Amino acid sequence: MMVTVIGLIRFGFSLIFGVMVSVLLAGIESTRKNMFIISFLCAFFLFIQFISWWTLGLDLTAKLYPLIIHLPMIVILSIYYKCPWHISAISVLTAYLCCQVPRWIGFLAGAALGSKIADHAFYVGAVFLAYFILEKYVVGSIRQLMVKSPKSCLLLGGVPLFYYIFDYVTTIYTDVLYNGAEWAVQFMPSTISVFYFVFVILYYIETQKQADFQRERDMLNTQFRQAQIELESLRKVHQNAAAYRHDMRHHLALLQGLASKGLTNEIKEYLQTAKSDMDSITPIRYCENETVNLIISSFASKAKQSEIILTVDVKLPDLLPFSDTELCSLLSNALENAIHACKNIEYKNKRYIKLRMYSKNNKLCIDIRNSYQTQPIFHQGLPVSKEQGHGYGTKSMAHIVEKHGGVYQFSFKDGLFVFQATV
Repeated sequence: MMVTVIGLIRFGFSLIFGVMVSVLLAGIESTRKNMFIISFLCAFFLFIQFISWWTLGLDLTAKLYPLIIHLPMIVILSIYYKCPWHISAISVLTAYLCCQVPRWIGFLAGAALGSKIADHAFYVGAVFLAYFILEKYVVGSIRQLMVKSPKSCLLLGGVPLFYYIFDYVTTIYTDVLYNGAEWAVQFMPSTISVFYFVFVILYYIETQKQADFQRERDMLNTQFRQAQIELESLRKVHQNAAAYRHDMRHHLALLQGLASKGLTNEIKEYLQTAKSDMDSITPIRYCENETVNLIISSFASKAKQSEIILTVDVKLPDLLPFSDTELCSLLSNALENAIHACKNIEYKNKRYIKLRMYSKNNKLCIDIRNSYQTQPIFHQGLPVSKEQGHGYGTKSMAHIVEKHGGVYQFSFKDGLFVFQATV
């Protein structure tokens, strides 16, 4: 009689443990309302379990357990708590799997002490310990894998699912495992081996993706830092030009001295030198925005060195919805890609870039078109490069535009490569 009572107590603790672990894995918040409902569910399931045991017996109750406990629990998590069905199902299956360790501890204690009561008592104690360890150290990691993607969640649930089916088929609905059937003995080790290697392969693929992502992020950060350096360099050039204009009175004094001596040729030579110096350091003013002027002036010089015709039509206000660094990175990458595409064209008269920027309805509009020698390849809407270290510029441009809620497009039109963006 005592063994039966303790067995029923064990059965009840097993039920409560399974419900609580299922709730933990499903990510149900520990609010007062939720805890009340979960307590009610535990009491309700205990009542159903007791009625089933009283009327149908323990053996039949164990066989009906999937219908009277597990399936209703999945439905409640899915419908009432709005958990995705796969997360609900895998939470319940994993909770069932978690009962295996307390069961094993109880079995060892019972076998060592030669007592069924010891088996039940140690199982109940192990349930409390298992719940503490799961809540504190395990559930958080499992939750992250479950919500990461449906694929990772289903992969994670593979072992609990096969164990659930295996346990019911071989120990509850039949006794083939206890009879030593070879296929039953080999089934779970084989299943675990298969899932182990599948997990290793998928984990490796995911690690490679993370490494590629980290590499791209590092490259983008490098580009942002380079944009800051380039922008600072352009500002220094602008400051030098301002200082040169400030020193104009000294040049005029020197010219006046040469004129008083009638040294006309020396005056012409000095004026020519001064003009060249000022042209080399004075940015052309394209619009009211200082940063845009500096960037376009810099790339206008680069285009001139590569004998590329750069046409600029820019009408912008002083303030734009970008930081100077982002604006520098966006325009620098776009113009650098355009120059890179043009400079290898054999005929110089076919090397040209058309830049148009304007503001419309409080939106910044960018349109850059350039000729090209080799048509680039597109991947997921972005042009990609086979050259080592290239191809990150367009990703940086797309990231900046998307960050500010804008839209962009890379395309071909009338034999030109076109980049358009509205932010």
